[in-house]
Amino acid sequence: MPQPHRPQPRPPADASPGPTGTPPPDRGPTGTGPTDGAPPARALDGILVADFSRVLAGPLAAATLADLGAEVIKVERPGTGDDTRAWGPPFVADPPYGAEPRPREDSAPGRGTAAYFDAANRSKRGLALDLADPDDAAAARELARRADVLIENFRPGSLARYGLDHTATRAANPGLVHCTITGFGSGAGARLPGYDFVVQAVGGLMSITGEPGGTPLKAGVALVDVLTAKDATTGILAALRHRDRTGQGQLVEVNLLSSLLGSLVNQASGHLATGRDPGPMGNRHPSIAPYETLACRDGQLLAVAVGNDRQFRELARALGAPELAEDLRFARNEDRVQNRTDLIKALESRLASDTPHGWTERLTAVSVPCGPVNTVSAALELAARLGLDPVTPVGEGRVPQVASPLRLSGTPVAQPFAPPRLDEHGTALRTWLSGPSDAPLPPRM
Repeated sequence: MPQPHRPQPRPPADASPGPTGTPPPDRGPTGTGPTDGAPPARALDGILVADFSRVLAGPLAAATLADLGAEVIKVERPGTGDDTRAWGPPFVADPPYGAEPRPREDSAPGRGTAAYFDAANRSKRGLALDLADPDDAAAARELARRADVLIENFRPGSLARYGLDHTATRAANPGLVHCTITGFGSGAGARLPGYDFVVQAVGGLMSITGEPGGTPLKAGVALVDVLTAKDATTGILAALRHRDRTGQGQLVEVNLLSSLLGSLVNQASGHLATGRDPGPMGNRHPSIAPYETLACRDGQLLAVAVGNDRQFRELARALGAPELAEDLRFARNEDRVQNRTDLIKALESRLASDTPHGWTERLTAVSVPCGPVNTVSAALELAARLGLDPVTPVGEGRVPQVASPLRLSGTPVAQPFAPPRLDEHGTALRTWLSGPSDAPLPPRM
């Protein structure tokens, strides 16, 4: 259903940079630029997203929609903004326009914005509104009335006082896709605060992470928030497709606990099949062997993922021990799982002759999946060597971003803009929201 905001067409690829550091020209699907000189169409061109969410799951979903071409307005509390602006170190000092960014590890006054915030808020316009203020609440309701998508992660029921709950937004804007993200749903868990770490604990993920007999461990990133963001994006896109057919919006509900449980896949399925709880296995896989880290020279670790018997035969030959593939203890995957201890001892005694990088070259040549345990910097370097363009600029003087993982041949993702400073576009947006409902969005300045 067309909405009244009528987004402006994207500027030409050779447009002059604005004071916030307009990003480089849009790249085509291969990164070489559009062949006809015009910016390519985006999958979500013409879609306006009102992002009322905070922290990670909601903001990351909104950033993904921005990657796909949507216009996203991020609404934050005046003064402090999104909680993640203060989640540091590291902080990146907000530079004068055109200046170089300055990463900071300290928490001194004037520290700038945490790098955490930047990770989930690219390509958005910034608007600060105090929902307890009648005028600001009215502006928020008008934004919801003009939007195609609204994303929020307030506690269930708390937005009703401002006229921003789904019942109110749907009445004012029947075509709105209203996405609400909670920790534990809108029923009996409605009042429980949802934080990724807690959900990793109560949702079972920590019980299967770590070494046997050791302390349960969380994942090294806010994995549940990231998974929930992807579920939210999927639900929003499905709802927009339904709206294309019917003209009607709908409520999309996701919660952290359900997203985690849905991501336990084989571990949850194994429990449902046997009634037994899986436990931690370190880097080992409960159903495949060898599918784990193996010690090489000087104890350095190599990740090996042998997914079938053919790959194991190639591994055995590359190690100079083809007889291992004929050994009845190791010939089939189920045998290798049952005899894992003996298997790993046999493999590691041979892997000790070389480094993980040396074995990676030799094993990759015979199609055995493996690789060293990289640092984040080494992982980015690997992706760059493979031509995946993992890092992308977001404007002069701003810290670059990890690029979107999406590659679409016909509607490539948009070159991102820098995450907004708090209320960076507030003056223009408040003027727009107080004007005619059919007025186009103001251009980025």
